[in-house]
Amino acid sequence: MTPDFERAARVLADATDVALACHVNPDADALGSMLGLAAFLRSKGVETVCSYPNEPLEPPRWAELLPGADRLVPAKAFPKEPAVMVTCDCAAFDRLAQLGHVANRAGEVIWIDHHRSNEGLGSISLNDPQASSTCEMVFRLIETMGGEMPDETAVCLYAGLVTDTGKFQYEATTPETLRIAARLREHPFDHARLVQALYEDNPPTYLKLVGVALGRLEHVADSDLVWTYLTQADLREAGVHPAETDDLIDVIRTARDVDVAAIVKQQKDGRFKVSVRSRGDHDLARVAAAFGGGGHRLAAGYTSAHGPAETVDRLAKALRGEPVTA
Repeated sequence: MTPDFERAARVLADATDVALACHVNPDADALGSMLGLAAFLRSKGVETVCSYPNEPLEPPRWAELLPGADRLVPAKAFPKEPAVMVTCDCAAFDRLAQLGHVANRAGEVIWIDHHRSNEGLGSISLNDPQASSTCEMVFRLIETMGGEMPDETAVCLYAGLVTDTGKFQYEATTPETLRIAARLREHPFDHARLVQALYEDNPPTYLKLVGVALGRLEHVADSDLVWTYLTQADLREAGVHPAETDDLIDVIRTARDVDVAAIVKQQKDGRFKVSVRSRGDHDLARVAAAFGGGGHRLAAGYTSAHGPAETVDRLAKALRGEPVTA
């Protein structure tokens, strides 16, 4: 383990209270790493508080299976100046939104992440772009701290490991990742029920919305790109929560003989969130960075102030290597 892991372990071992936060609109890796570490710290006698900057705080349906999700507090109830703060899965500072000011006032900020675009944030930065997930990073930190891992921690970390590796399909899945997954599965939890909640729990209204998105699918051959979009009006008409569309990109990316898949989704403020995935021929972290975003080589995202057509035109140019501006 690196000196940073050892330093973080010492800070957490000496702490009596720890405030933990993850990024806005959290996925299973963000929530799982945060709640998993919190459960481990509580088993050590540490008081914890967990939050993320969504208002209102509406955890995803699958979060019901993650121990500690019922203890989440809204951002306004988060400590204002914690002695020790931990952030999980935040590739950039703005992913903390209104909780960013708390990080600026915290005594120590342990920043746990695995995105290549992360610039070493926090007073203690634990970031490994080669790691499969932030949950894998938390597992390493817990190993450094030592002691028995609670079952509650195991299920949370497993959820993030499964989802950020695409059920162990993605490039970042290493032999070590699979060894960690095996260690976690030694704990008693309902693996089948967890995976069903994460991947097989879509309402019929969502499936109809998938049909809308697929009906708009376009192929930009000279950029090796396939894309579609959804608006706020689409979501309202279907009665679907924005978080329920997070896995739609996994449908789009199955297009044969196309390297890059993108979905452009309108947010409540009118801007468009762009999620992109590559089969391996494009560095999407570099592409997203050109538009103020970030992520991994094969999976990244950013926000655009332009409409779907112009947003994708700019994306297509970036994929072709042409100069672009945010």
